[in-house]
Amino acid sequence: MATAVVATAYGGPEVLSLIEVEVPDPGPGEVTIAVRAAGVNPFDYKFYSGAFGTDPSKLPLRPGLEVAGVVTAVGADAVGPAGPISVGDEVIAQVSGGYATALTTSAARVVPKPADVDWKQAAGVLSVGGTAVHLLAATGVGPGDTVLVHGAAGSVGALAAQLAVARGARVIGTASAGRHERLRAYGVEPVEYGPGLADRVKALAPNGVDAAIDTVGTDEAVDVSLASVSDRARIASIVAFGRAAADGFKVLGMGPGADPGTEIRGNAWRELLPLLSAGKLDLAIAKTFPLAEAAAAHTFVMDGHAGGKVILLP
Repeated sequence: MATAVVATAYGGPEVLSLIEVEVPDPGPGEVTIAVRAAGVNPFDYKFYSGAFGTDPSKLPLRPGLEVAGVVTAVGADAVGPAGPISVGDEVIAQVSGGYATALTTSAARVVPKPADVDWKQAAGVLSVGGTAVHLLAATGVGPGDTVLVHGAAGSVGALAAQLAVARGARVIGTASAGRHERLRAYGVEPVEYGPGLADRVKALAPNGVDAAIDTVGTDEAVDVSLASVSDRARIASIVAFGRAAADGFKVLGMGPGADPGTEIRGNAWRELLPLLSAGKLDLAIAKTFPLAEAAAAHTFVMDGHAGGKVILLP
């Protein structure tokens, strides 16, 4: 048996509760993982909010997309993207129902955890990191580019900014003034969002910027991107779905008209984990919560200003 978080109805964090669940033995191509940490993502609360429908037959819902833990059982032919998986392996996995003390999942979703990456960072890097890698791929960021990252202190934005710097780009990142020193430590040139943003960006890049990455979705972010980048194919957002349809730039993820980037995101671990292991990528952990306080974790994330990744610890 395992303990898991479930949504017993559609609504806000108050619908979450803990229950005991059976953990099935792994079948062919599957593994069972004892979860040490689970990442919290905005999709997790949208999942049970009713944003994707309110079919009562689907209840209870089990949120959670990413975990890190130790393999406790393997089925026949349990082979992941990096090779065969064995009992005792420390792993990272993209899953369904990750808010649990244990779960069984496909080995195809499981990759090795580097020994020098802690459980919290391991559980938090794949979803936001995969999104960041996808944003850079979609906008073609490379050496010599000047890139504008909106929300550069957020979980996705910070990784996108760091990865762009690592690829040889010059990065201008929007953030509140209190987070500018952190961005400078990443090699990012910070600017404060709010009235006058377009002028501040133009002062830093008078000839415009080559690409823009939007992780906040405000009209300000979109308008400044459109004013700064001449090629709309090099503007990508993960939230501004309506504006993308109207203004002709790229939108990524699970929304209407978006490119899901399944293959790019699925392989992003190959770039992310070596950098994280080498200390060349900083995944800021904003706060941790016990598994039993998943509702409080979601309330914290829903505020929109967590300032880093939120992690549940079973």
